[in-house]
Amino acid sequence: MSDATGVKHESSGTDETVETDAGTARVTWHRAGKARLVLALGHGAGGGVEARDLRALARTLPRHGVTVALVEQPWRVAGKKLAPAPRTLDTGWRGVWPALAAVGLPVVSGGRSAGARVACRTATELGAHAVLALSFPLHPPGRPEKSRAGELLGAGVPTLVVQGGNDPFGKPGEFPEGDHELIEVPYADHGFAVPKRADLTQDRALEIITEGVARWSASLG
Repeated sequence: MSDATGVKHESSGTDETVETDAGTARVTWHRAGKARLVLALGHGAGGGVEARDLRALARTLPRHGVTVALVEQPWRVAGKKLAPAPRTLDTGWRGVWPALAAVGLPVVSGGRSAGARVACRTATELGAHAVLALSFPLHPPGRPEKSRAGELLGAGVPTLVVQGGNDPFGKPGEFPEGDHELIEVPYADHGFAVPKRADLTQDRALEIITEGVARWSASLG
């Protein structure tokens, strides 16, 4: 929406708290007028749903018929600074899923970084329509031998990876071949930040993400 000056402001969304076996989670809904899909997005281990890519998708996708649900894991809601073990993250995600599915639309399971890993690990079990993996941490920085490719390749549903061209957790060229699509955001790091010297603005980097995800979501049927 816009104010009298014509400046656009992001809708704050509607919050819903959900009790899970890992604690209280929070879902912030950004609803489409005539939704055909729900895109659930979890955050990473080093931040919350305020991440630039998650906010850009929540702001943009509802105009394309996709309701976006930003999911805050219980550890973030509780104010903790360190993420728990992966199995606890999976437990929190499972606990939120009934609230996501209650809308009655196909649910795309997604997230950034650790949240992308959660989405991949649980997709088949939860009946996700597809997976969106933002900044998938293919390996720890400098440790390519510690590959997490098995999680990505095992998602079992249509999967889109959106990866920064300079992501230390795995550059696009490092990803294995498999049943997934990949969009590269040139110059971008793990948080999709681009250097000021790059031949790409920060706004354009976010547009590459939102435009790519919008096109992909439209192809899901």
